[in-house]
Amino acid sequence: MNHKSPMTPWLFIGPAVLLLIMFSLLPILVSLTISFTDIDLIGLGNWDTIEFVGLENFINLIQDPLFHRSIFNTLIYVSIGVPLVIICSLSVALMLNYISSKLFTFFRVLFYVPSITNIVAIAVVWAFLYNMDVGLFNFVLNSLGFQDVPWLEHPFVAKISLIILAVWKGIGINMLIYLAALQSIPRSFYEAADIDGANKFQKLRFITIPSLSYATFFVTVTTLIGWLQFFEEPFVMTGGGPLDGTMSMALFIYERGFQYNEFGYAAAASLILFVFIIVATLIQFTFNKSKEN
Repeated sequence: MNHKSPMTPWLFIGPAVLLLIMFSLLPILVSLTISFTDIDLIGLGNWDTIEFVGLENFINLIQDPLFHRSIFNTLIYVSIGVPLVIICSLSVALMLNYISSKLFTFFRVLFYVPSITNIVAIAVVWAFLYNMDVGLFNFVLNSLGFQDVPWLEHPFVAKISLIILAVWKGIGINMLIYLAALQSIPRSFYEAADIDGANKFQKLRFITIPSLSYATFFVTVTTLIGWLQFFEEPFVMTGGGPLDGTMSMALFIYERGFQYNEFGYAAAASLILFVFIIVATLIQFTFNKSKEN
């Protein structure tokens, strides 16, 4: 085929488009379709038992107090976790950017390892750290004269405990993004600042931070989307408890779909979560665009 043929570009993007349709667009359409039905485990084997229920699933979700609780918990995860991840990742990247090459490599790997470690292995270690009776955290607190903290036994404290775990696990990837952005800043900027007599804080405020705006925007959007889908930590560590205090929207969808076999109900909840993600992403893009203008 002639490389100037109109079909040539499609040969390159065709596989990616096909995968996007099969694993992204098609599942969204299927989820949208079954959200208006009462499909369950029996319906998967016999489609004749599936009935169209219209907006009933969405109406029931609006009236479901557990779904309200999952939304509230997810908003807490996002409002606390996202800023913490960004601040910690940026802080670690700034510190690593100013140390020697050998230490740079060692600590870069050290901070990145939790991001690629299996969540089950992490849960085993942190479950011991959070243990009410023999956990390391309470042992340290007792040594300092403080009382035991119910890390996973109190609804609000359990949320904070999961946020700490997720922040620790999520620093690595964002740290690498910030490191790449830091190393791409032209050294001539800092040389000009040195000539003008700027100190380290002024160079950080007027050169480094503004130069990281695009990296910060990318990290914010991806981190926000990830925390809106907060699932692994509550699923492995608490199962949504105690008293549904750590139930997230993603965990609610999982339980309804795969434990209670209410696939239509779970699909309706997943579409609401999808709307949350789209709205949050559009707000980020709009804010970034207005900031640039």
